Amino acid sequence: MDFDFTEDQESLRDAVRRWVDKGFGFERRHGIAKAGGTTRAVYGELADLGLTGLAIPEAHGGMGFGPIEAMVVNEELGRGLVNAPYAHAAIVAPTLLSAAPADVQAQWLPKIADASALVVLAHQERAARYRLNHVTTKAVKAGGGWSISGAKSVVPAGDEADAFIVPARTAGADGDAAGIGLFLVAKGTAGLAVRGYPTQDGARAAELTLKDTPATLVALDALPVLEQAVDAGIAAVCAEAVGVMERLTAITAEYMNTRKQFGVAIASFQALRHRIADVKMQLELGRSMSYYASLKLGEPAPVRRRAIAQAKFQLGQSMRFVGQQCIQLHGGIGVTDEYIASHYFKRLTVLEMSFGDSLHHLGEVSARMQDSAGVFA
Repeated sequence: MDFDFTEDQESLRDAVRRWVDKGFGFERRHGIAKAGGTTRAVYGELADLGLTGLAIPEAHGGMGFGPIEAMVVNEELGRGLVNAPYAHAAIVAPTLLSAAPADVQAQWLPKIADASALVVLAHQERAARYRLNHVTTKAVKAGGGWSISGAKSVVPAGDEADAFIVPARTAGADGDAAGIGLFLVAKGTAGLAVRGYPTQDGARAAELTLKDTPATLVALDALPVLEQAVDAGIAAVCAEAVGVMERLTAITAEYMNTRKQFGVAIASFQALRHRIADVKMQLELGRSMSYYASLKLGEPAPVRRRAIAQAKFQLGQSMRFVGQQCIQLHGGIGVTDEYIASHYFKRLTVLEMSFGDSLHHLGEVSARMQDSAGVFA
């Protein structure tokens, strides 16, 4: 199997890396986090590179690229610790809107492509525990349209977004797979309340409350579409985590080569060399599973969902190990706000819980195992 990237993919990687190195240093990132984490300006710069239209069809002003290009971009954004809701707005939202009626696509996809509109998925609910079919928000027909009532939590960049894609139940019990619709709610719509707050990694999120809020129908019985979009988001998160871990490992190795103890660099201590070797091994395990996740996005749903869960579980393990070991190898300076390593560690902590933590995805892998568990034919 050929794992080499094409010339176009390498050019895309180089373009994003050059922008990160030139336009998004740690000082800028730290300043944004200290100011509350608003990132709309950064997202606009990604649009200038054409990245916000990466997954949008050319007919709607996008580039029409696939999951491998998305993986390349997210790796580089992770390496630079770019503080912007890229995966949520540029990967997940277009995937959801691919199921929308033509007029809705024509209204919103070009705006997403040029970043004049920031659209994010608002799907998490209290007590859902990452289960996509656990939807208590209700949608009812109102006149010629729909209105929805409920609450959504930890919506990425929620107080900066121009619209939200909201799963709501049109029929059935709270945990049923059927009867889940997707609805688009624009900012400022009557009955919509948004409460924003900074997150641990220097970004922003929001709590949404909807009360008889008018909404535009995207799709009915849309759980398969929601799963597909979340899987694309998980693959993007995995790729970003690889970039974060790669850079944190390099920072740690550099520190070990310069920090002296007993008159010599601590990189010369055999026990510490073994630990950084274990860190590198976990990084490469994570990288291989990130590739696996992106390559499986085009498979049928049962195969895709299991592969994505496997990848997210391994990345969760790798993120936790790499983050903890690198901070310990730094010592006390590793947890100070003024030092870059602590911000990489915080981002890894948040990524590990994005779209389901390791324990959740271990359960997903277990639930999708065959009777033989893959051991016997």
